Amino acid sequence: MKRIYWRPHSIPQHVLILIATLSVGGIAAVEHFKVRTQQSYYAEKRSAATLAKRAFDVILAEQTRRNYVIDPESDPAQSGLIGRLLTPVTTNRGSLQSKQTSINPNFAAVLVHLLKRLDIKPDDWVAVGLSGSFPAINICTYAALQTLGAKPIIIASASASQWGANDPEFLWLDMENLLFSKQVFPFRSAAASVGGIEDRGLGLSKYGRQLILDGITRNQIPLIKTKTYDESVLERIRIFEEAAGGGSIKAYINIGGGTTSVGTKVGKRIFQPGINRTAPPGLGEIDSVMFQFVDRGVPVIHLSGFHELADRYGLPRQPTLTPRVGEGSIFVREEYSQLLTLIVLLGLIGSLMVFVRGDLGYRLLVSRRARSQRPPQQMI
Repeated sequence: MKRIYWRPHSIPQHVLILIATLSVGGIAAVEHFKVRTQQSYYAEKRSAATLAKRAFDVILAEQTRRNYVIDPESDPAQSGLIGRLLTPVTTNRGSLQSKQTSINPNFAAVLVHLLKRLDIKPDDWVAVGLSGSFPAINICTYAALQTLGAKPIIIASASASQWGANDPEFLWLDMENLLFSKQVFPFRSAAASVGGIEDRGLGLSKYGRQLILDGITRNQIPLIKTKTYDESVLERIRIFEEAAGGGSIKAYINIGGGTTSVGTKVGKRIFQPGINRTAPPGLGEIDSVMFQFVDRGVPVIHLSGFHELADRYGLPRQPTLTPRVGEGSIFVREEYSQLLTLIVLLGLIGSLMVFVRGDLGYRLLVSRRARSQRPPQQMI
C-alpha cells in the first residue's frame, strides 16, 4: 500500500516569520558565543616572548645605568629601544610609527609561528641578516631561534636608520654583546659591516664611519670589508656557508631594509612581509642575499612592514605601553564554536522539515477553522 502524505497549499506567513526568527537567532548565537582557542605551538610562542621581554628589560636597565634620557614622544612605552632622529651613525630615513609598533615581545611568537611553518627543527642552521634599525625585532628573532633550538648564523650591519639603535656609544652590536654577556642569548654576530649605501657607509661622514668601525672593534666582531656591492653580497653568502660547515641552511631571515640583504629599495618593496619561497616577479637583475637564497630554494622570512605583520597576527599598532607577554591572536584566537554551529544548523534543517516539508508545523500553528477553509493538498 502506498503511503499518503499531506502538505499545505502554501506556507503561512507567520511560519515564515518563525523560521526567519530562528535563523537570525541562531546566527546571533554563533556570533556571540565564540570560543577562545589556543593556537599551535602555544608553549613555544609564550616561552619565546618571555625571553624577548627579559632581553628588553636588560636593555632598559642598561640605558638607565647609562643615564640615557628617553624621549616620551618618540618612545611612549619607555622601552629604551628607540633611538634618535639623527646621529652621526644614522644611515637613512626610518618610520617612527614602525619602530614604535616593533616594541612588542610578542613578535617573538610571530617568529616561532613562521619558523614552524618552515619546519625548522633543533640544530637546523638558519642564516640571519640584520642591522641596528629594529633592535626590538632583532631581539625577538634571537628569542625565537633560541626557543626552537636552531643554530643561527648572524651577519649584522652596525649602523641604523632613524629611530633605531643609532647611539654611537650603544649600537646594536653593543646591545647584542650585553645580552650575550648577561647570558640572555648564547650567540652573537659572526661578522659585521658598516652598513648603509652599498654596505660601506656611503653618505655617512668620515667621523660617522669611524664611530661604527670603533663599535665593531670594541665588540670584537670580524669586519666585512669589500669594495663593491656585489662583493658584499657574495662575501655574506660565503660567510654563511662557511659557518654552516657544509651543513644545509634551512632558512634565511632578513630584518629591515639592509641594502645587500634585500637588494635596494626595490627589493624591499617587492618581497612580501613574512615567508617568501620564490623570487617575486619584477625583481629583475637586482642581486641580494635574499635573492641568492630563494634562487637556491632556501625560503626567506622577510621582517618588514610591521604594521601589516601586526594586523595579520593580532598585535597592536604603536602601543603606548609595552604589551604583556601572551597578548594577541598569535597566542589565542576567538573562533566560532563548531558544536554550537552544528546545533544551529541541525535546528534550522529540522525546522524546515517540520514547517515546510511536513505538515506538523501546519497543524500546530494553523487553526482548525483555517485548515477547514483551505484543506491541505493530498500527495501520493
